[in-house]
Amino acid sequence: MGKIIKKSLRDFFLFISFFIEIFVETSRIWKTGRTNLTIVVRQILFTGVEALPIITFVALGVGGLIILQGYNLLSNFGQGGWIHMILVTVVIRELSGILTALIVVARSGTAISTELGIMVVNKEIDLLKSFNISPLSYLVAPRVIGVIVAIFTLTIYFNVTAIIGGWLFTTMFMKTDILAFLGGFASIIQLNDIIISIIKSIIFGYIIAMISCYQGLQVQFAMTEVPQRTIRAVVHALILVILFDILITLGFYYIT
Repeated sequence: MGKIIKKSLRDFFLFISFFIEIFVETSRIWKTGRTNLTIVVRQILFTGVEALPIITFVALGVGGLIILQGYNLLSNFGQGGWIHMILVTVVIRELSGILTALIVVARSGTAISTELGIMVVNKEIDLLKSFNISPLSYLVAPRVIGVIVAIFTLTIYFNVTAIIGGWLFTTMFMKTDILAFLGGFASIIQLNDIIISIIKSIIFGYIIAMISCYQGLQVQFAMTEVPQRTIRAVVHALILVILFDILITLGFYYIT
C-alpha cells in the first residue's frame, strides 16, 4: 500500500512539474513568436482541418435534434419561442465545447501520445537532447499551441454549424426565414455565452495537448508501452475536461 501511495505521489509531482514547464515554454513562444512553425501548422491541419467532416456531421445533428426535441416539448405548453434559449444554453454554453473536445481527444490526443511514444522508443528524443535541443520547446509546445488554435476554431465552427442545423430542422415544422431565425437567436445570446464557450475551448485544448504529450513522453523502453500510455492519455484527458467543464460552468453561473 505504501509503495502505491509513493508511486502515485511521484507521478503527481512529475505531472505538475511537466505542467509548469509546458506553461512556461508556451508562454515564451506566445511572447517571442519563435517556435517550430512546421509542427504548429501540421498540428492545426490534422486537429482542425481534417476533423471538419466529423465536426460538421455532429454539429448539424446536435442542432437539429435539440430543435426537434425542444419544439415538440415546448409547443405542447405554447412556449415554442423558447427554442432559441435552449439552443444557446445547451449548444453554445455546453455541448459545442465538450463534444469538440471529445472528438479531438479521440483523434488528436491518441495520435500525439502515440507519435511521441514511438519517438521515445526510437531514441529520437535522446537525439534531440544530445544536440542540446529541448524536446519540450521543440516538440511539445508547438503541439500545445496547434491544438489550442484548432479546438478554439472548431468550437466556433461547431456553434455556427449547429445553429444552421437548428434552422434546417425548424423548417420541418414551419416556414422560417433564416434571417428571422438568426434574428431570434441574436436577441437571446449574450456576451457571457460567447465568453464561456471561448474559455472552455482554450482550456480544453491545453488540457488535451498537455496530457497527450505527457503520457507519450512517459514511454521508456518498449513499443508495448505506447498503447498503454495512449489509453491513459484518453482517460485522463476526458476526466479533466469534464471536471473543468463543470467547474467553469459553476463559476460562471455563480458570478452571473
